Amino acid sequence: MNPDSEVSTDPMGEVVNTGSGADADLISAGIDDMYDAFLAADRHRFDGHLHDAVTTWETHLPGPLRTRRELDAYRDERDGSGARPRLARLEAEDKWIDVWEDTGVARYVLVAQPPDGPVQRSRVTDVLRRVGGDWLIVHHHSELLTP
Repeated sequence: MNPDSEVSTDPMGEVVNTGSGADADLISAGIDDMYDAFLAADRHRFDGHLHDAVTTWETHLPGPLRTRRELDAYRDERDGSGARPRLARLEAEDKWIDVWEDTGVARYVLVAQPPDGPVQRSRVTDVLRRVGGDWLIVHHHSELLTP
């Protein structure tokens, strides 16, 4: 979380919670739980953080995946071929979270450490909506950073 967080207004005069408060803390905890679920190979728990209409754009994916169904098909094929990434560490660092009522944006650096390989860092932006009291990712964008 951003240690200098505060509630303020954006250039359009909208109230924005820049990185602190209950909603930002819930979003942060959800992101941490999602990556813990990935490490535990708990797809059901991981998917609990995703909206059914999530779009997923990542450097290593075969083009943008525009729905959860497309994401599921990609993961089923990847996992079925034995290509699911094995990681010793998967952690979001340097989180910066803004909240506007029922919309949130989380930006962070995702650190992935394979058991026997170099650390990879990706710049991530997640857009979230509050749905039934839960914060769900409606758009996920991840760009691999080169060393």
